[in-house]
Amino acid sequence: MRKKKKLTPKRILKIIIGVIVFFTLPTLLLYGFLYFKYNEALPVGKEAGSETLALKMLNALNYEAYKSTDYIEWTLKKRHHFKWNKAENTCEVYWKNYKVNLDLNDSSKSEVFKNDIKIEGENSKELIEKAIFYFNNDSFWLVAPYKVFDDGTQRTIVTLENGEEALLVTYNSGGSTPGDSYLWHLDNTGKPKSFQMWTSILPIDGLEATWSDWTITKTGAMLPTFHKFMILGIEIEGIKTSQSQ
Repeated sequence: MRKKKKLTPKRILKIIIGVIVFFTLPTLLLYGFLYFKYNEALPVGKEAGSETLALKMLNALNYEAYKSTDYIEWTLKKRHHFKWNKAENTCEVYWKNYKVNLDLNDSSKSEVFKNDIKIEGENSKELIEKAIFYFNNDSFWLVAPYKVFDDGTQRTIVTLENGEEALLVTYNSGGSTPGDSYLWHLDNTGKPKSFQMWTSILPIDGLEATWSDWTITKTGAMLPTFHKFMILGIEIEGIKTSQSQ
């Protein structure tokens, strides 16, 4: 009869290490494969002509219609829902059983509710910060092309290997992650096809997401309904826009 080995502290440690390796090694190998396949250094562009290219992109998307749009509602990935009053710079942010009435000019004036019951104090501050992050991130997936002339942005033109010109936009300030850069790939009309990202959130630089599934909203603004990001899909539903009367 085979004798069972005693579970000594050393053996327990070996078992724990074995379990960790078993679960993390495939992840590390996948990350290594993706890193060497997709990671790119941030390209260096030239400023000359960048303003013209940025304006071409805005014109292709009917920027004037977006500018005159006062209200946008949408849901991202069936998780976060937004009712953004652009005219007043406020937004209702919904997730799980939370609702935050964000004042984007002064976050201290924001209000937090859980199951329709108002929350105050330190707990509300944390939830307000979370709602701000959700808004900054999720609205960027909706309206990023319209933000190329935001305060603190720097624009340059990058010539791609195929000879085409792409627009590199760096956000030196603002948002939740200042310092991020996005390289916009455009079609012949200036309409975005995709962008590559150099961000503090993503562990791999230069990853690409599509900007191809557009819809023309009630106000005439063009907004995306879906982004393909590697093997993932970022779905945007329930888009509604309106103008103040």
